[in-house]
Amino acid sequence: MSSGATGSAAVVGPTGENALVVIPTYNERENLPIVVDRLLKALPGVHVLVVDDSSPDGTGDVADKLAKADKAKRIHVLHRTDKDGLGKAYLAGFTWGLARDYAVLVEMDADGSHAPEQLHRLFDAVNDGADLAIGSRYVRGGSTVNWPKRREILSRGANTYARLALGSSVRDITAGFRAYRRAVLESFDFDAIDSAGYCFQIDLAWRAIQGGFVVTEVPITFTERAIGESKMDGGVITEAFLQVAKWGMDSRLGRKPQ
Repeated sequence: MSSGATGSAAVVGPTGENALVVIPTYNERENLPIVVDRLLKALPGVHVLVVDDSSPDGTGDVADKLAKADKAKRIHVLHRTDKDGLGKAYLAGFTWGLARDYAVLVEMDADGSHAPEQLHRLFDAVNDGADLAIGSRYVRGGSTVNWPKRREILSRGANTYARLALGSSVRDITAGFRAYRRAVLESFDFDAIDSAGYCFQIDLAWRAIQGGFVVTEVPITFTERAIGESKMDGGVITEAFLQVAKWGMDSRLGRKPQ
């Protein structure tokens, strides 16, 4: 284990105690109740933070109702007035969680693509010593369901490019289903992170690797959303391509992410 690692003490309880699942939302009023219900049935000890970017479809109101109805007070809601990208929404959620006593913070999509029933695999990896556990589509046992071939080709290509450019062994560095020990996030300068989408996921994983933290991949099943449309666009993909090239060059020159 490298010097930046935090050790292998179990930090998440058997039903998700001490963990916060951050779920960013924008127009997910139909998906959100389903995902939250599945999550709390699978791991009733976790807490959930819905970070809503003023969804026009009323997702924020749905989140508030879920929180009010939860007698155990496990569901929390953070309303943001700006829609400035997935990365900023996650950073706002992480900031909220780090101000409290959560030992592990999780990224999870609201659209059902990440199976709440498999979150325990990420927690098991953290309890076994990982500082960052990534739910991977591209390790043995990982898979995708109902994903358009075009999207899969794009994803595999992006991950191959990132591995080659960065010299990283992580096979699914763009994955958005992941669990961080709080020490990893506390080591980041959030003000210096302005990446989004694919690039945000690569950015944080690369910072963890460069910081000497232990990064582990566990197999998960990624299922294409059944309701709504993907919010990924060409600009995010272009950003990732250019930034990864820069990070790879910086690494070869001995410069760490700022």
